Amino acid sequence: MHLFVDNLTNVDFSYLDHQRGLVGETWLANAALDGALDNQGMVCDFGIVKKTLRHWLDDQLDHRLLVPTLAPGLTLTHQQDGNISLEWLLASGEQISVSGPEQAFALVESDIINAENVARWSVQQLASSFPASVEQLKLSFEDEQIQDAFYHYSHGLKKHQGNCQRIAHGHRSRIQIFVEGDRDEQLEQEWAQRWKDIYLGTREDLCQDDNENTHNLTFAYRAQQGDFTLELPASACEILDCDTTVEQLAQYIATTLAEKHPGIEIKVRAYEGLGKGAIASAKR
Repeated sequence: MHLFVDNLTNVDFSYLDHQRGLVGETWLANAALDGALDNQGMVCDFGIVKKTLRHWLDDQLDHRLLVPTLAPGLTLTHQQDGNISLEWLLASGEQISVSGPEQAFALVESDIINAENVARWSVQQLASSFPASVEQLKLSFEDEQIQDAFYHYSHGLKKHQGNCQRIAHGHRSRIQIFVEGDRDEQLEQEWAQRWKDIYLGTREDLCQDDNENTHNLTFAYRAQQGDFTLELPASACEILDCDTTVEQLAQYIATTLAEKHPGIEIKVRAYEGLGKGAIASAKR
């Protein structure tokens, strides 16, 4: 007998890729279970399935940095204070360095991060989480089907009381821009290209002097969960004079565009992953 749960939940995270660098991503999770019927006439109660899987995905994948531990070019260190530090060599020869509490990382036993490898690893971690009637668990992850422009971004919110404070987590996000009430798809595509695989950093978290000409940028802060640092190529960053909540990102885009189009009202509908986001307007 087969049991399935489509659109179980979605996970927002970032991962390391040799070509693209630090990539923000959002996946929708689906599940299927094979097994015999129990004395209730069920493979497994849907309530147990959804609660178990959602809790694990929220706790172990969502808002973490996914690291392929079998990848060449990775140097990973477990520190005595419980933190993890790593160095990631890019195909370009550039490097990304990250450190933070262990709970900010998902150490995936794979050579690359993709939907199939993460699903396989997740099933292995969940092997003992279901009743004996469940003979096989299958997980799959898929992208939201987006017809509009979108971008992948990573960030960290040190003031956040939850897991958004982790310095390298991210999203795959749609963007809609309205000029005097009409959609402007060209502007949407321009911002999607501008923020393709971007790290959005807050200036007050930047360690270097603003006038220092450096190839890399380092961000660091202390949050409720601990100390975080991130160093990555400057070409993969955009620095903002505000925190990078979706509300402030929407306002940043609207204000930036309004300054270039004086006298015209700009409205931005910016997403944070799947099905949620913020709307902001500006006119100069």
